[in-house]
Amino acid sequence: MKIILRKDVATLGDAGEVVTVKNGYANNYLIPQGYAIRATEGTLKALETEKQQQARKIEQRRKAAREIVAKVEQMTLKISTKSGESGKLFGTVTSGDIAEALKAQGVEIDRRKIQLEAPIKALGKYEAEAKIYMDITAKLNIVVEAEGAEAVKTAEASDAPEAGE
Repeated sequence: MKIILRKDVATLGDAGEVVTVKNGYANNYLIPQGYAIRATEGTLKALETEKQQQARKIEQRRKAAREIVAKVEQMTLKISTKSGESGKLFGTVTSGDIAEALKAQGVEIDRRKIQLEAPIKALGKYEAEAKIYMDITAKLNIVVEAEGAEAVKTAEASDAPEAGE
């Protein structure tokens, strides 16, 4: 009997494939469990149109992803954070911080899709990759700079009188 798999079955194949199995296996297990449906002319035509629709959706998503990549690769993300005099950060810049900086620029990318080569623990320029869609990735240019130098000086000035008392 020919059937169309609706779900992945380890021993038979992936969802959407047309396979031939014995009648008892199809009628007693695969069809009642919802793993498959009978392959008739109508279901085969429906499967074909469904595949075409999915292909169109995937192409639209790829096009949107390419537009996001073009927009993101032209940006330079500036992240301001507290740091010591030697340029070491008080903490690290995480993918969540990068995602927030992107959101401020009008681009939303999930923080889990942003991959850093190593944790960012010092001031400077860095690159990261963001997986936008399937095999489409974007390079992110990141500049980590110290929070306003004036804020650091005022903090040091406010600490000095307290220490003298």
